[in-house]
Amino acid sequence: MQRLAALATLTLTALTLNAPSSLAASFDCEKPELAPDEKAICDNRALNDADVKMVTTFDLLAGLLAMGARGTMQDEQSAWLKRRQACGSDVACIRTAYDERLKQLTDIYNNLTRPL
Repeated sequence: MQRLAALATLTLTALTLNAPSSLAASFDCEKPELAPDEKAICDNRALNDADVKMVTTFDLLAGLLAMGARGTMQDEQSAWLKRRQACGSDVACIRTAYDERLKQLTDIYNNLTRPL
């Protein structure tokens, strides 16, 4: 868990220092048809950082999981995205959505079978 958190933090730091401010991790903040949740994420640095951390963690896990588990995680991600979108521009709701998803992803990591 600590290694995943440390790697996600390092990646988050690298992405936020090197990425243009018009980009969140999962979408382009410059596109003209931003959904209300996306606009809120682009306008709020903490939410933008949460988006980067969530996507980075998701991508790291996708590389560690077998195909079936990866598919399940992708399905869960799609369902989570619908819940985040339902928040509209409610920053507190979006923050809660990210907190819950990051906890789920951390739980997936903690339950990985590791060789002895």
